[in-house]
Amino acid sequence: MKKIFLSVMMLSALISCKQEPKQEDTTAEIAAFSPEVEENGVIYEANIRQYSPEGTFNEFTKDIPKLKELGVKVIWLMPVFPISETKRKATGGADSKFASEMPKEEQAKYLGSYYAVTDFKAINPEFGTIEDFRKLVKTAHENGIYVILDWVPNHTGWDHVWLKEHPEFYTKNEKGEITHPKDTDWTDVADLNYDNKELHKVMTADMMYWIKNEGVDGFRCDVAGSVPVEFWQKAIPELRKEKNIFMLAEAWEPALLKDNLFDMVYGWDAHHTFNKIAQGKETVAAWDAYIEKRMKDYEANDILMNFVDNHDENSWNGTIKGRLGAAEEAMTALSYVMPGMPLIYSGNEYGLDHSLKFFEKDSIPKTKGAEWELRAKLGKLKAENIALNGGKNKATYKRIKASNENVLVFEREKNGKKVIYIANFSAKPVDVSVPLKGQFKDYMTGKTMGFNEKQIHSLTPWQYYILTE
Repeated sequence: MKKIFLSVMMLSALISCKQEPKQEDTTAEIAAFSPEVEENGVIYEANIRQYSPEGTFNEFTKDIPKLKELGVKVIWLMPVFPISETKRKATGGADSKFASEMPKEEQAKYLGSYYAVTDFKAINPEFGTIEDFRKLVKTAHENGIYVILDWVPNHTGWDHVWLKEHPEFYTKNEKGEITHPKDTDWTDVADLNYDNKELHKVMTADMMYWIKNEGVDGFRCDVAGSVPVEFWQKAIPELRKEKNIFMLAEAWEPALLKDNLFDMVYGWDAHHTFNKIAQGKETVAAWDAYIEKRMKDYEANDILMNFVDNHDENSWNGTIKGRLGAAEEAMTALSYVMPGMPLIYSGNEYGLDHSLKFFEKDSIPKTKGAEWELRAKLGKLKAENIALNGGKNKATYKRIKASNENVLVFEREKNGKKVIYIANFSAKPVDVSVPLKGQFKDYMTGKTMGFNEKQIHSLTPWQYYILTE
């Protein structure tokens, strides 16, 4: 009887297992995120809405294998969550308008801000389905690329369920009314109040959902400096218990990089320095001042993201060409060879030359040209030459004085490998001597160049060299 009973039990268990539905494995194996990625990787900001005429996950997913050509190791997806209908924005700025204030026949075209989130655990149907999202992550992983989500911890859209179920999570004015973030024109979002400790737990749980359930590899955290460090000190270690993740803060504060919190912050000062030099408002001296300040403010193992463009800059402050003009290529190259991790924003690789609409459908160009070739070549050098390591174990940076104050020269070096950047940071041709000796290869052209201290080199406006041994 005992044997019969055990046999019946085993048979029942077997039948039960066969009847239990199995969730399809939508994740692909990828090595745990490692410091090496931070040393030689490029990060790509994906604006799904504007990446293609269709504006879907699937259209972007088709192109993920191409991103490998650019040296991309991390894809940062702008927010993929549903957007609130209530107070949905139609225009930005101090005199911004809601979609509901526009003519009725036009209201449907206003899609709102990605950052007015209705539900942190759902997918924006504008982009596709959760299955489409999973296919994107799987394809990225199959191509050795990590995926991080743009997370919006500072506020929610006005349709978020917390407004009804947890009004205590929000900042209120003297009248007890929930408010938008102070000193902003972000009237389409409600400000979260981190004095409420329960909010800490719920927000962390929502972030953990995407790591556990959907296999994402980290987060880019919107206005991270406006969220109390206390939250990050609890949330990030908890998330890291689940897997090695990459954390990018939209912030500059060095405190966010301490104690294994964020891996990388924004290099805003470098970005503004690029613009000012290109516009003739500053000189090489401003670059030197930036580097000195950077060395003072940040520790040796801190990582900054280098960018000539991003979604905010493009939509609100103009295109790369509009801001950098003839200096565009020299500054783009600088963002790759300086310490840190370079960013490509959707469309940069195709020569995007218009400001993308922020609240409406738009589209980037998709024809490969000089901009693609430039970033592919720079990405290859970044990936293969350890002298451009920019992570926690970055290559050294040594300034080299040239005979002309408008010429920037510096050397990156690691384990005997060297890369030297030389650039005329002015709109005028210059003659310059550089205290280098020997034969070098100009990486961008493949030509061999000889240097000695007395030799004069003529540089056209904004001309640059990247020298390798």
